[in-house]
Amino acid sequence: MKLIRPILVIFAALSVVTGLGYPAVMTAIGQTAFRHEANGSLLEQDGKPVGSALIGQQFDAPQYFWGRLSATSPMPYNAQASSGSNLGPVNPALSDEIKGRLDALKAAGTDMSKPVPVDLVTSSGSGLDPQISPAAAAYQIERVAKARKLGVNDVQALVDRYTSGRQFGILGEARVNVLQLNLALDDAHKG
Repeated sequence: MKLIRPILVIFAALSVVTGLGYPAVMTAIGQTAFRHEANGSLLEQDGKPVGSALIGQQFDAPQYFWGRLSATSPMPYNAQASSGSNLGPVNPALSDEIKGRLDALKAAGTDMSKPVPVDLVTSSGSGLDPQISPAAAAYQIERVAKARKLGVNDVQALVDRYTSGRQFGILGEARVNVLQLNLALDDAHKG
């Protein structure tokens, strides 16, 4: 009996600290210092949430910029099943995936005379990447401008506006958030 009481007290104390105290402190810090991120980095259009800046969405209409392919199942960009395709360079399924995307780009009216950036024809490691490279965005500018009846320079200005540089100037690569860019295009097309 002498051992049971201290064990129960320690168990109750640790349960309160790790089950209530720590989560409450982390939630308070998150809501105070990182409110946007802690709440899912949701993006809104006309006052309604339309997606997250952290999770890609499927765009395949010619008037939109297209993001990376998604290999999640059972549907693309399924945040509950983040995964890559794990297809190797000699796997015929990878060749079929690339050919399918090239055919889709061509069918959408993309100028196929220039080399296609790799991130437009391959899926990402997570299957959820919301960003593409500036080269992939530049590759699509003419198609999007033509489909929306906008000037190429106007679309280029929006791409430049939604291009983020390397984090802290040294980490990662420059990138363009596809959802943010497409929402800005929708807003520009309204006006």
